Amino acid sequence: MSKEPIYTLSGPVHGAPYTPGVKVGDLVFISGQIPLDPHTGVLVEGGFDAQVRQSISNLQAILDQEGMTLDDIVKTTVFLADLDNFAELNRVYGGYFTSIRPARSCVQVARLPLDSLVEIEAIALKK
Repeated sequence: MSKEPIYTLSGPVHGAPYTPGVKVGDLVFISGQIPLDPHTGVLVEGGFDAQVRQSISNLQAILDQEGMTLDDIVKTTVFLADLDNFAELNRVYGGYFTSIRPARSCVQVARLPLDSLVEIEAIALKK
């Protein structure tokens, strides 16, 4: 099976030393998405809630390139700068997945790029 890169014009990654998404067969692996506004290239304002929403929006932008939706995600890994935000993460994140919710890991890390509060990576299955 070959690897195919997935780029998006609406995503925040331009000229980064990694690929935003990689398709291998029916699987799509999406690099960790921090809450960068794709139009400005800076972190969104509005606190943790807004950062989770933007990170998920950035995931969706990559899925859109393959004609996929968030419901195609089978696994996510969420990195939090502060695990005290776990309940808020669940509140916001839970509203985005309407069918079978993806398997998920969630860990606190020492620091995220640009001092983001959250980063989310995903694996999706193309139907």
